[in-house]
Amino acid sequence: MRFVLLYIRSKAAAAILAAVFCAVFAASFALYGLPTDAVLYPAAICAVIGVFAMAVDFIAKYKKHRYLVGVSKASAELIEKLPEPRDFIEEDYRRIIESLKSETLELSDSFSAKYQDMSEYYTVWVHQIKTPIASMKLALENEDTPLSRRLSADLFRIEQYVGMVLAFIRLESPSGDYVFREYKLDPIIRQAVKRFASEFIDKKIALEYSPTDKSAVTDEKWLLFAVEQVLSNALKYTRSGSVKIYVREPLTLCIEDTGIGIAKEDLPRIFEKGYTGYNGRSDKKASGIGLYLCKRVCRNIGAAISVESEIGKGTAVMIDLARDELLAE
Repeated sequence: MRFVLLYIRSKAAAAILAAVFCAVFAASFALYGLPTDAVLYPAAICAVIGVFAMAVDFIAKYKKHRYLVGVSKASAELIEKLPEPRDFIEEDYRRIIESLKSETLELSDSFSAKYQDMSEYYTVWVHQIKTPIASMKLALENEDTPLSRRLSADLFRIEQYVGMVLAFIRLESPSGDYVFREYKLDPIIRQAVKRFASEFIDKKIALEYSPTDKSAVTDEKWLLFAVEQVLSNALKYTRSGSVKIYVREPLTLCIEDTGIGIAKEDLPRIFEKGYTGYNGRSDKKASGIGLYLCKRVCRNIGAAISVESEIGKGTAVMIDLARDELLAE
C-alpha cells in the first residue's frame, strides 16, 4: 500500500500539469467562441491512454521495487547484479551503489585480515602463557602454607582469565568449534565443581549437589565453560552459606547461591559486555565479561540463560537446555 501511495505522489505533478494544459486549451476555445467539446473529447481519450501507460509503468516499477527489496536484504558480497538503469538519474544511483559496494568489500577484507592477525596473536599468547602457569602450579603442589594456598588461588584466577581470553577469541571467530551430541550433565557438573574444590574449602562454602541423571544435546566444552563462569561468580560473591546445583524440569540447570545478590535495577543489563553493576564496581575485580560470554555461549549452543536475584539473599542462574531443534551429530 505504501508503494502505491508513493507512486501516485510521484505522478501527481504530471497529472496536475496535464489537467492545467487541458484547462488552458478549453479556456482558449471558449474565448474564441469555439466548441469546447473539441478539447474535452481528445482530453478524455488522452486520459484513458495516460491511465493505461501509468498502469504499465506501475507494474514495471513494482517489479523493480520487489527486486531491490530482495537485493537490500543481501550482504554486499552477494549483490551481483542491479536492474538496468532507465535514465541518467538511475545510472548515477547505480554508480554510487557500485562504488559503496566496492568500498564495503575492501573494508570487510581489511577487517577480516586484521582480525585474523589479532586472533592468531592472542591464541599463540594464550598457549604460551599456559606454560609458566603450569610450571607455577607444579611448584606449588608440594607446598601447604597460607602463602602457597593464596598463590594457588590467585594462579587459578589467572588461569580462568586466560581461558576467558581464548573463549572470547573463539566466540568472535566466524567459524565455531562446536560438536553437538547427547551428553550426561553430571560429568560436566563434576568437572566444574572439581576445578573450584579448593575455593569451596578455603571459603567454607557448602555445596549442595546430588546426581541429576539428566542428559542434554549440547556442546560439552562450551557448556562446561558456561557452568564454570557461573560457579566462579557464585563463589566470588558468596561470603558464607552454600551453592546449590540442581535441575529443574523439564531440563533447566540451576546454580543457586546465598551471596550478596544483584540489585533489581542491574538485572536487565548483567549480560551486557563490560557491565559490572553496583556489586561489580564495589568488588573492584569484576570485568563485566563473564556473564556476557555465558550469554553468547548459551545462544550459540541453543540454550537460554536467565537470572533471578535478590539483594542480601542470593542469586539463581538458570540454563535452559530443553531445545528441541538441536540434533546430535
